[in-house]
Order: sequence, then C-alpha cells, then structure tokens
Amino acid sequence: MDLRYSDKELTFQEEVRGFLSQNLPGHIADAVRSGGELTKAIMEDWHAILHAQGWLATTWPTEFGGPGWTPVQRHIFEEECCRAYAPRIVPFGLNMLGPVLQTFGSAAQQAHYLPRILDGTDWWCQGYSEPGAGSDLASLKTRAERDGDHWVINGQKTWTTLGQHADWIFCLCRTDPDAKQQAGISFILVDLDTPGIDMRPIRLIEGGHEVNEVFFTDVRVPIENLVGEENKGWTIAKFLLTHERTGIAGVGFSIQALEEVKALARKQRRGGRPLIEDPLFAARIAQVEIDLEAMKITNLRMLFKAQQQGGPGPETSILKIKGTVIHQELKDLARRALGPAAAPFPGHVSDGNLTFGPPDTAQNAARYFNNRKTSIFGGSNEIQRNIVTKTMLEL
Repeated sequence: MDLRYSDKELTFQEEVRGFLSQNLPGHIADAVRSGGELTKAIMEDWHAILHAQGWLATTWPTEFGGPGWTPVQRHIFEEECCRAYAPRIVPFGLNMLGPVLQTFGSAAQQAHYLPRILDGTDWWCQGYSEPGAGSDLASLKTRAERDGDHWVINGQKTWTTLGQHADWIFCLCRTDPDAKQQAGISFILVDLDTPGIDMRPIRLIEGGHEVNEVFFTDVRVPIENLVGEENKGWTIAKFLLTHERTGIAGVGFSIQALEEVKALARKQRRGGRPLIEDPLFAARIAQVEIDLEAMKITNLRMLFKAQQQGGPGPETSILKIKGTVIHQELKDLARRALGPAAAPFPGHVSDGNLTFGPPDTAQNAARYFNNRKTSIFGGSNEIQRNIVTKTMLEL
C-alpha cells in the first residue's frame, strides 16, 4: 500500500495541524509531555474542544454525530494529535460503547446515550474483567437476576480503568447460570450512583491510581438498560473488544514515542559519542522503526476493511499484539538510554494524579512499568495469538 497522501489528504493534514496549534492549550500539551496521569478536568477540557469542532467521535458515522472521515483521515488526525502531545481521548464511551449502541442498541438507547457521550454529560467505564475472569472472560460470575422490571446485580469487577471518574459502567453479567459460559451472558448499562455499588482504588506499581475494583451488592437496574437480547451479550462483548484492541495498538503514540527515543539518544552520550551512533542501540531503533512502518500499513488496511464491513474483525488481534510489543520496546529503549536517570523519582501522589521530577524523567521507570500492562489488558497477547490461529488461519 502506498502511504503517500493525496493532495486532498495533505490539505486535511494542514487543517489538523492548524487546528491543534490554535486550540490545544499549552498546559494540556505540557501535562501529556511530562508523562504524568492526566486529571479529569484536563480530559474534559480537551473532550469539549474537540466536540465543539465536530472532531470528537472520529469513528462514528455522520448520522450519529461523527465527522464522516475516511480511514486515512482518522490516521492523519491521530498521528498529528500525538505529535502535538494532545491527550488520548478516553475510549470507553466514544470508541467502545458508542459503536455497540449504534449496532445493537434500541432507538431509544441511541437517542438518549449517544448525545450524552458526545457532550460529556456521561463518562463511562468498562465492567468486563473479574478476579477469576480476565483473558478467560466467559467464565465471569457477576450475576444479574430478573426481579419484575429490574435486574438485581451481585458480583465484582476489577481493573476498572478510570472508574473513579465515571458516571456509568457497561457490564457483562451472567443472566442464565445454567447455559454454557458464552450463552448465558448479557450486556447491561449501570448508573454508578445506584445504591449498592462500592468502587475501591487499586494502586499501581509506580504509585498511580488508574484502575479500580467495583463491588455490586443487590444493585437494582431498570430492565430497559439491557442492550441487545438477554443472554446474547457475548456477541456484543466480542464486537466491543475488536474496537478496544484496534485502539490499544496506538500507532500514533508509538510514532510519538519513537521520535522521543531518537531525540533522547541524540542527547545521551556513550564513550564520548551520541548514543544514537552506538551500533547495537541504533540497530534496535532501526528494527522497531521497521516494525512500526509495517504496522502503520496493516492498521490502514484493517481500517479500510472495517469501513467496508461496518466494523473491525478478528484481524485486530494482530494489531493488538504488534502494537503492544512495539510500544513496550520503545519504552525499554528510552529506559536504557537514560541509564541511572531512568530510576523513578518519588514525586507525589495526590487525588490520583501522579507528578514526576525534571522533564527528562518523562521516560522514566514509572512509565516503563506502567506500560507492561498493555500486553495483558484487552485480552492478553497469548490469547490474541490463539484467536489469530483459530479464526484467521482456521487451525
């Protein structure tokens, strides 16, 4: 595939660059560049700026409020946002639940929830993983039992990313305990203000508060919060995961990280010479750059296929695997380039927002450790290889 942009696409690229230079606040870009956790206020501000421009829901069709961009335009937008150090948009409402409601939701659900996702009224989190159901998601045990015009939910979810900021959670619940694992699951929307919900923070190895565990005790949810058919939630779960895995690949963020590693290697010196001239280090940079270019092509090819088919397919497992491996390699290169300076600085943790030391420590061990998660969440890379083998190779 030829990745040279057409004149129209180059014009769009300049439009995006102009928009970012004029509308991305400096303090927000600085917060992203520093590598610390972003506050909810920062995420809300950038969400509102993009919404006002009509550039927020980049994957949504125009009838639901999206910009109607081509896959190449979405790729350009993501790449330019990363280069400008714009925050990554919180994906749970926009890139996960939005497509689910557009495909499986009722007209009433679409009319109510989609505008509230766009304008930031509702912030969503994901209730999938459980202590005994991570990559083996179909073994989940959270129960939803019918009681008149309500579901009564009991159980526990874990690794709930940014749940401390959310208003709502979309949950997979077991609604038929006698059916085989995949057949007895439903997809239910839950207001986090409902009595009986207890969200507790999980502190990560670098000290941040990014994930949570959520406990449900006799939580009563209206029947109309069921999305799709009862006991057919596994189909929705798989559909959502293909969208999640496409986003985890993070091509634009790896492009940004590669430029940071190169800049760092030009500044750092080994044996009186810039590190980037060291043959072994230069060879690792060259290899990851080759892999990244190949992934960019694969990503675009899959985006075009998704546009034709109405949604991504199992091929997203390839993007998830390769994207996380590349990103972790880049973080490891940055850590090695910094040497002793990569040791984590204490900083301080306050209200779930982690701050670091001097600017050059943005690529420190804290970020390296945090990024070890990417090969696990969204379905571990080992599980993704099984999906590729069974679904794509038909083995």
